[in-house]
Amino acid sequence: MTDMKPHSKISTHWWQKSELRNAAITFVILTPIIGYVISEVQVRLMGPPASQVMKTTENLMYIFSWAAAPVIALVFTIAIRSFRNKVHYGDNPPEEADHSIRNSPKANIIWVTSSAILCLFAVVGGMIVLQHDNESILDDGAVKIRVTGQQWLWNYDYIGTQGVRSNELHMVVDKPVVFEVTSADVKHSFWIVELGTKVDANPGVVTEVAVTPNKIGQFKVRCAELCGLLHSYMQNRVVVQTQDEYDAWLATQPRRDFSGDPIPEADGTQAKEAAKA
Repeated sequence: MTDMKPHSKISTHWWQKSELRNAAITFVILTPIIGYVISEVQVRLMGPPASQVMKTTENLMYIFSWAAAPVIALVFTIAIRSFRNKVHYGDNPPEEADHSIRNSPKANIIWVTSSAILCLFAVVGGMIVLQHDNESILDDGAVKIRVTGQQWLWNYDYIGTQGVRSNELHMVVDKPVVFEVTSADVKHSFWIVELGTKVDANPGVVTEVAVTPNKIGQFKVRCAELCGLLHSYMQNRVVVQTQDEYDAWLATQPRRDFSGDPIPEADGTQAKEAAKA
């Protein structure tokens, strides 16, 4: 009678499987690279922050970039390994090359949970930034400026200055500003990158957004909504200066015979009439 020897149990530890071990190494290498590249590229493209809102946004982007890096690295790792297996094995990979990640309950739970956490973080971060806006809007000492976009320029009416209008935006450092943004023709988007200010300018509608610049310098207003042939040229200068410099500039500006602050109609009639005044 032949003795029956028990079969030795094959180890199923993941690190003993070359495919999974290589995937783990790829994931570990990709995660810091992706986190660094995403965070640095985004922040460097935006330039140095010139308001607390933008500084908060920048910090949130750093955190979000590094939090998202493992998820992005996982996607790239699966894609790289799948492509490699496709090239190496063709359409019929051996069983040991198929680890059934797609059918793994644990993998699905990790994927859904990490995505939900990132979404929650984005929502909470957005609420923090909006809180800064709300505080400035409620500030009685805030300067109010009516911003009117039209193809292809921006006009700024300084409310309470007896009709001062300019095509160049001037603000006082460390003093809150409330922008009343609207449009005289088509949809535009009022965007000052360094201040973290971006809001749509809709015809016939006034939208308020607030910011407190904390850095003296010159920046640019851009239109972030495709608005026609010369869209890319719809930008002008922003000057953040001291109170004395602002008062001196304001004193040199001509006053317009224009009373009231009407909301431009969708066809821009009121805005055009105001511009002729």
